[in-house]
Amino acid sequence: ISDQKPLGCWSLKHGQVLTCPVVCNFETHEYIAVHDDKVLRIWKNEDINLDKAFKATLSADVYRIHSLPEAGPVVLFRGGGVRTLDVLLEAPQQEIENVISDEVIRWSAAFMEGQQPVLIFTTEKDGDFFVYVQKLKLSSLHKYKLEQQESSKPLCFTAHITNQTVTLLCLYSNDSVYQVLIPLQQDTEEEEEEEVLPKSLVLNFSVPGTVLKGTSLVVLDKDHVAVLGSLAVPGKEPRECLSIWNTKFQTLQTSKELPLGTSGQLWCYEEKFFLIHGKVLTVIMYKCETSSLAAAVGKLKDSQNLDVSSFVNWNTLEDEKLVVSLQSQESVALKAESKMNLRSRKSTVAKVQSETLSVGQLLLNLKDASTYVLETELRQLMSKAPTPDLQATIGCVVTALTDRCKRNPKYYPQNFLLEIVETRDLSYSLCPDLMAVALEKKDMHLLQICLERFPDIPEEIIYACLKAFLSISEAHLQNIDVNLDSVICYIDVEFDDKEVKTEIVENGFSAEMDQDMCDTKIPKETQSRSDGESCPVGLQKAALLNAVLHSAYTETFLLPHLKNLPAQQAILFLRYLYYLYVKCSEKVNTTLPGIRSPTINQIMDWMCLLLDAHFTVMVMLPEAKELLSNLHKFVRAQVRFYSELNKIEGSLRELQRLNHLRESQTYSIEVLEII
Repeated sequence: ISDQKPLGCWSLKHGQVLTCPVVCNFETHEYIAVHDDKVLRIWKNEDINLDKAFKATLSADVYRIHSLPEAGPVVLFRGGGVRTLDVLLEAPQQEIENVISDEVIRWSAAFMEGQQPVLIFTTEKDGDFFVYVQKLKLSSLHKYKLEQQESSKPLCFTAHITNQTVTLLCLYSNDSVYQVLIPLQQDTEEEEEEEVLPKSLVLNFSVPGTVLKGTSLVVLDKDHVAVLGSLAVPGKEPRECLSIWNTKFQTLQTSKELPLGTSGQLWCYEEKFFLIHGKVLTVIMYKCETSSLAAAVGKLKDSQNLDVSSFVNWNTLEDEKLVVSLQSQESVALKAESKMNLRSRKSTVAKVQSETLSVGQLLLNLKDASTYVLETELRQLMSKAPTPDLQATIGCVVTALTDRCKRNPKYYPQNFLLEIVETRDLSYSLCPDLMAVALEKKDMHLLQICLERFPDIPEEIIYACLKAFLSISEAHLQNIDVNLDSVICYIDVEFDDKEVKTEIVENGFSAEMDQDMCDTKIPKETQSRSDGESCPVGLQKAALLNAVLHSAYTETFLLPHLKNLPAQQAILFLRYLYYLYVKCSEKVNTTLPGIRSPTINQIMDWMCLLLDAHFTVMVMLPEAKELLSNLHKFVRAQVRFYSELNKIEGSLRELQRLNHLRESQTYSIEVLEII
């Protein structure tokens, strides 16, 4: 999520359907999925084809798989039977008992109580709700019945275990949360009649003038819950929101509207909320402090314990909504919020503790300050002792600078921005406007540094940089300071900027051999330009293009942008990639010298990507025909060369074995016949 890059994607065959959420086995680092109710699939990150992954067909339909860090995955079947994954894999077709007969499972969860895995699930039958508690190691199963509530029914459940007691929280349709306590210290024998569990009211979501219709509920700690739902106000459209409540004092701690709508689902993991907001994945970090009545009602007087969270929403900089502070002294604070669009941008928010002002408030105060005062204060802010929030603070500093650049076109602190990017561990998501401003100012050096250092640049920005690098003139680049470390070791340049060609044949390739093998003659006047022997771009442009080649990207998202690249620029870029390909092939280890030089894999990937995006156009253009022909000939020569090497691979291994068997101490000449 932090780098906004998909790490893996696996697809089922047409007609197959995933029927329960995929989980990760913490012990083996494998993924576990079930499709078509009974077919179990297990695979690892490096596996590409899901159809070739481990497959086991089970004898009963699976409801959920729960993964426990210390106990391994647990499989819950629709009939209420439970098996650990290890036991299930020993005999996939083993018979699974039907525990719940006509009941339908509505919710399930797994926990660790000491060393004991505990599975809890709720069922429904004819309007009645039941709770099952299964202790796996003891093979004990207890069934309970929930006390009925007039004219309302449970919508969702959540639970936690404390001191051998399961606390089950039920969100009912009457806008209330009820609590049910289930002791775990029971006899191992099953009860003949299910016990009716009484419930107690914990929360009522009716705030004066509004009613919260909850759709999802999660437990934060023993005194706090989070609710995702819609806020109904008389005479107005319902508005979806995320709210945090204190169950101990039944108070609303804080809430945030979600105007783009949600899927109705809320997940919580390692002090972070995950929810779908519109078309983006929203991640909200939170922190629970010790609950107290003074904090719950906003009467905490001790300023040292004042829990203030600063929200810095960089999407609304131009609207002068830099900081939104929640100063209600609540014990639960949204420590930082970051909305992550998986393909474009992530807004980062920091909670920076200062004696007087938060970072957001300080930046607001400096908004109209002079350039000297602004840069001096920002340097002081960055020079503070390292803190966990320092990186986010520096991101705020860069954003403040770029915001001023957008408001004042004459202002552009190039050296200050370069200093920050070169000396600080930043990312695109911390300062999403920086590269856009650099593109507008045509600051090629800053763009080069960002491409080399930022791990999470969106494909749209990578394409914009590539287009800018290809369109800028060589004459203009001569006056720009560009880092040449990636090209200076393999492009030799004379004083008239003409490349000094050195004939090196180390990898079985030369122009003459290629021409002989392909039985094609290329005119000498065009050969040096198009067969990859001379660099088609200058040093500065080559260094900038190398920075693009080093950027991380996802082919699916970059390809649509590459198709918009003008044909002439695409041909120039392909010529340069072809040049690099030839240079790499001249070396035995297919590695270019220099610092941050492109690798053979990066070159090949970009060549394939560019050809995929522009193949039809290039075939139609006369000026690209010769380039494609030479590229085809070169690749064919390489394939033939490695094919010949493969033919004598066995003989070479035999020679190596013979040399190990006899170690001659005297001079000798041996003639070995290779058949």
